[in-house]
Amino acid sequence: MLIKHRYGFPGIALCFLASGFAFSQGGQATGADFSVSRDNVPHKDPVYSPYVGQSHPDRVYWGDSHLHTSYSWDAGLVGNTLGPDAAYRFAKGQQVIASSGQPVKLVRPLDWLVVADHAESLGVAVLIERSDPAILASEVGRKTHDLYKKGEIYDAFETWGLNVIVKGDNPLTDENLTRSVWEEIIDHAEAHNQPGEFTAFIGYEWSSAPAGNNLHRVVVMRDDGDKAKQVLPFASYDSDDPEDLWRWMAGYEDKTGGRVFAIPHNGNLSNGVMFSTETLSGRRINSDYAEQRAMWEPLYEATQMKGDGEAHPFLSPNDEFADYENWDRGNWNGEVKKPEMLAHEYVRGALKIGLQQEKRLGVNPFKFGLVGATDAHTSLSTTREENNFGKISMMEPGPDRWAGQIVPDPDEVGTSTYEFETIASGLQGVWSRENTRESLWDAMKRKETYATTGTRMTVRIFGGWDYDEKDVLRPDFAKTGYLGGVPMGGDLKAAPDGKATRLMIRALRDPDGANLDRVQIIKGWLDSSGDLQEKIYDVACSDDRAVGTNNRCDGLVGNTVNVAAASYTNDIGDALLMAYWEDPQFNAEERAFYYVRVLEIPTPRWTTYDAVFYGLDLPEGVPADQQERAYTSPIWYTP
Repeated sequence: MLIKHRYGFPGIALCFLASGFAFSQGGQATGADFSVSRDNVPHKDPVYSPYVGQSHPDRVYWGDSHLHTSYSWDAGLVGNTLGPDAAYRFAKGQQVIASSGQPVKLVRPLDWLVVADHAESLGVAVLIERSDPAILASEVGRKTHDLYKKGEIYDAFETWGLNVIVKGDNPLTDENLTRSVWEEIIDHAEAHNQPGEFTAFIGYEWSSAPAGNNLHRVVVMRDDGDKAKQVLPFASYDSDDPEDLWRWMAGYEDKTGGRVFAIPHNGNLSNGVMFSTETLSGRRINSDYAEQRAMWEPLYEATQMKGDGEAHPFLSPNDEFADYENWDRGNWNGEVKKPEMLAHEYVRGALKIGLQQEKRLGVNPFKFGLVGATDAHTSLSTTREENNFGKISMMEPGPDRWAGQIVPDPDEVGTSTYEFETIASGLQGVWSRENTRESLWDAMKRKETYATTGTRMTVRIFGGWDYDEKDVLRPDFAKTGYLGGVPMGGDLKAAPDGKATRLMIRALRDPDGANLDRVQIIKGWLDSSGDLQEKIYDVACSDDRAVGTNNRCDGLVGNTVNVAAASYTNDIGDALLMAYWEDPQFNAEERAFYYVRVLEIPTPRWTTYDAVFYGLDLPEGVPADQQERAYTSPIWYTP
């Protein structure tokens, strides 16, 4: 059954989709660290204020969990002169001068930031700039220093990278030196952390890439500097095995009483290793591995400058939106990617494999929420297409930046990836009560967070058994959602007889961006035969389009992009889309997940803005426009 209501004012559409309504009582709706206590809601003595006892997250806070400054070797040694202080000031909305000498500013400030400089060679460019004796004491350090000081920046970068990062000839083995740099980074975070106004998380990146397969993780601490300073960052020099990183994280918590998690990223450069069902040492993953991974890695970076990682057309041939900014040629070493690797690199494939492993092990190792981040090495967290300052400082805006390579092809086998193929992505929205380290970190840990490709659209979903189709219209939509089910990142268990999963969804456009095209539910499940399945449901369509029998909006939203002017208009699409949906193919015995993908109307790609600004022809093979999108953390169903 399909019921659609369109209100008499522009920009708002609402859809109800269901396979028949059943309103019996009962069932479980549970989530890790449930975000509102039912005991907090008054049931006995009525009070006038409807907000007494209300404790659920009521705001989305925007931030970037993966930004590099000049303290990262592959940022500072390729021209980034901006340290953590400039990164925080920029994120707070201040105008700064980029390393390329250009002024730059965000359209709106961010609410929080993780400066995630590489643990490996931490602060080397800063030490070179200071001519630190520790750098000059070794041959490789002195050579890198002299090249850098002469202005031969890329030669300095290659010299350090080949000798230290690749060959492991690391001259910076003095723990006191590492500690002094680490404490500088912490002090910057402490100085900029303003509880209630702006959150500066303490963190870093562990940059493992065995055989060129990217297994990098960003490590994010919940704590203040007094605890973070009790340890040194765990680097891939110490081990390139994520299981050893987890042991270090456990040691950090035991030693300090603090809290920490890690966010894996760049699965599309891992050549199938990121979500492998074998450990790095080659053994089949077991329940202990699954428990450790699920505990220490609650999130996954689904989109960033080095390609989008939500879906792939090879894996999802029936998904017309899966072919979006995929990086699928190889790994860092130029090893050509094989088709069988793809399922172990992309969000949707990994979530499905997780269901399969959960049935085998009793624990789902790939039960992660979704985040977006920039991985920018410019100290500038820019994500808008018209304000894209690139991934590294050598490729900041300019008429010749398109030709630079991001991923090399040493054997010339077709694995090169170029600057024009990077994307402006991404951002992370976190549903929280407060803008503090503790509140935001807790929300991330329980997966109440979502990824976008750079837009700041507001998206919220709830899953339960007893929602009514009118609940999505309620002004207390969120309170109703929490009391009747779980938010994104939550778990539904043991479906009551005759009940099916019901989802409520709201999506609101970025106030500084484009209208919305549609809202989609992506369902993945493990069927009774043990096979993995997926299906996409369009559940809300803008511009009065109906949902057809193929579960898709009736026709495309249209396109207002003027390529010659790098512009678009919002006279198509809707500002707000809402939907109620009941799973028409629900089977109480089958494990499943549901997440929401929201698409904006077409807008110009950053290369189109560049082409107009610099008077260039568009690069061959790159689309002139694209559709920004958001991906929510899933809601899981477990029999």
